[in-house]
Amino acid sequence: MAGSTVSPPWTYTLQLPQDPRAPGVARATLRNVLRVHGMRELTEVAELLASELVTNAYLYSSGPYSLRLRDAGRSRVRLSVWDTDPYIPAPFHRSAPTPDELAERGRGLYLVTLYAERWGAHLMRTGLPGQGGKLLWVECEGKEREG
Repeated sequence: MAGSTVSPPWTYTLQLPQDPRAPGVARATLRNVLRVHGMRELTEVAELLASELVTNAYLYSSGPYSLRLRDAGRSRVRLSVWDTDPYIPAPFHRSAPTPDELAERGRGLYLVTLYAERWGAHLMRTGLPGQGGKLLWVECEGKEREG
């Protein structure tokens, strides 16, 4: 009798410093996690999504931030980024118009809404200093394989 292996759900959290190299470290970590969990087909879209969220955290928060990668079901991954800035940017807190093609800012998170299957944001309110801020999250999924 052949047995089958069921992979348990997984979560990875990468703590990132205020360092211009941190988004690159986050992308490399994401690629590795997706590879070892057999989700290579998600790499291109997930890398774009993570890159935009992590770069946003680097540019607009003054402290450390983190990237969390979580198994969200069959061929689906949830990426979330926590940072210390409590401001939730468009399009996460309201619908945003298409940015002007010559705009210097605002196109990255707009791309997130085009490529993510789902997205959202949570304002983090706690009593401990440095643990407030926000959490932005997105999900992407692979296409079902015909077999």
